[in-house]
Amino acid sequence: MDATVTTLNTFATRVRQMLLEYSRMKKENSDLYAMVDERDNTIKRYQEQIATLQRDFDTLKMAKMLEITDGDLESARKNVAKLIREVNKCITMLSEK
Repeated sequence: MDATVTTLNTFATRVRQMLLEYSRMKKENSDLYAMVDERDNTIKRYQEQIATLQRDFDTLKMAKMLEITDGDLESARKNVAKLIREVNKCITMLSEK
């Protein structure tokens, strides 16, 4: 009888350990899913921000092109190049986050 009791106690202990491990893994899994959801939301927000910045840049580029007069062509090219560099810096900063 003593061996049976010891075996049952060992079995009960292992079942409790498995249940505790299951609970821990379940919590870790839910935490990881929450992290993934948060990252997905952040990525979506940054993509929307990039799209908005791209539209703003295109609008500014068009407005600047409309302002060009005969003598200001070189100056306008420099300004557009400067705007492109600034937008590229913004995109780089957003992609680093």
